[in-house]
Amino acid sequence: MTTHHDPAADAKVSAPLTLDGSIVTLEEVLAVAEGRRRVVLSTAPAFHERIARGNAFLERLLEEEGTVYGVTTGYGDSCTRDVSAADLEQLPRQLYTFHGCGLGDVLSVEASRAVVMVRLVSLCRGVSGVSVELLERLVWLLEHDVVPVIPEEGSVGASGDLTPLSYLAAVLCGERDVFERGQRRATAEVFAAHGLTPYRLKPKEGLALMNGTAVMTALGVFAFARASYLTQLSTRITGLSVYALDGNPYHFDADLFAAKPHPGQNRVAERLRDDLHAPDTPRNSPRLQDRYSTRCAPHVIGVVEDSLPWWRQFLETELNSANDNPLIDAEHGKVMHGGHFYGGHVAFVMDSLKQACANLADLLDRQLAQLVDTRFNHGLPSNLSGAAPERASLNHGYKAVQIGASAWTAEALKLTMPASVFSRSTECHNQDKVSMGTIAARDALRILTLVEQVAAATLHATCQAVELRSHLDDATPPPTRLADFVDECRSVFPVLEEDRALEAELRSLCDLIRQRRWSLYDT
Repeated sequence: MTTHHDPAADAKVSAPLTLDGSIVTLEEVLAVAEGRRRVVLSTAPAFHERIARGNAFLERLLEEEGTVYGVTTGYGDSCTRDVSAADLEQLPRQLYTFHGCGLGDVLSVEASRAVVMVRLVSLCRGVSGVSVELLERLVWLLEHDVVPVIPEEGSVGASGDLTPLSYLAAVLCGERDVFERGQRRATAEVFAAHGLTPYRLKPKEGLALMNGTAVMTALGVFAFARASYLTQLSTRITGLSVYALDGNPYHFDADLFAAKPHPGQNRVAERLRDDLHAPDTPRNSPRLQDRYSTRCAPHVIGVVEDSLPWWRQFLETELNSANDNPLIDAEHGKVMHGGHFYGGHVAFVMDSLKQACANLADLLDRQLAQLVDTRFNHGLPSNLSGAAPERASLNHGYKAVQIGASAWTAEALKLTMPASVFSRSTECHNQDKVSMGTIAARDALRILTLVEQVAAATLHATCQAVELRSHLDDATPPPTRLADFVDECRSVFPVLEEDRALEAELRSLCDLIRQRRWSLYDT
């Protein structure tokens, strides 16, 4: 079955997601980020009262001349410097102003939406000392699809994503730039057009917006979704490769995999059994053992499958946490200073995801290398050329595509160096141990892009290989699932007969993979 994402239509028919401090899933954040679901703030009196209590407690402390980090003091290493009462209102603006030094490419519109959403979920926990009005402004940004333009670079992942999140704080106050329905514009112009007055941050609200893990977590949501889909797509491509190579489907036998009971690995083997329609009794085969890139595919893909549950646990716990500093416990009258902005869990997920998913690229690249080589492809044409015999000397099929896949794989593998071990002491040695979570997340997304490119190349080639195999005189027809999937793919790209430039088709395939175009397996 083919699925299509129409963000505008989906957002109209989906029930709005009500934020009240309850648990939010990665899929719900993704739906908001992709424009498929609206967000509303709960109108429940208990929720509003809980938020208001924290802000009222802070106001009371200020009236009593209490000392609160980042509210009545300078920031970071400057926490020993008291700020006069006359300057307290100016302090939040100073925070986002001096952090306005991000560089590099800017986040996509979808990623910026996710950042706003993730920060909103955290603040709704009710222990950050913010006002209901601030939460309403964040919801307004999502409702009107006005999201901050956020540079990717400048965060070490503690004290949270300070520099990138400064762009969210500044936008609320009518400064810097936004994407309005995908178009970049000055925030002040957009607010004026909507008749919206720039927000005035209350004493702790600048810190509450900026001092957290929203950027790395938002990027982690996308990384998780893309990795999850790639395990399924890699499995389907492996099934195509096994058929096209006239491989041995009994490498995925249920009794065999029962002896090594990793749940995700067994799930991959089961999917391959179903795709290949492998009967219970093995047939005789001149090749008792295929090469590792097909025989051990469940063991490679299974590492990702078996990691998805704990990756989800780490990311969803971070998403639903209060991760700024200090936290405000109005019920017990406590201001709690700590380090919840530290993004170590997200960093560890992203670093491990990088390595596991780069291995998917390596697996598919090795399958493609077999398919194009007449020494290993068991009777298929050289480079999977579909040209007529009299044109064979001129046509080179997937020769260059395989070179490209090898290049993309090499780059993905090169980027698997963990970022989290490269902590740097920053900010006058106040931030002397940092997570590097945002850098790890950006690396992960780059690796996933490369894996998707290898998947697109191998998918294009395996569809060709399946059809070439099925046309051989002694071939059995491809199993129904695989044949139907090739037919679906043929609605996207045609058979490669005479050589043609494939860049546009591969780019289109990469986009479809990122959009999770095909529903592949039920479990």
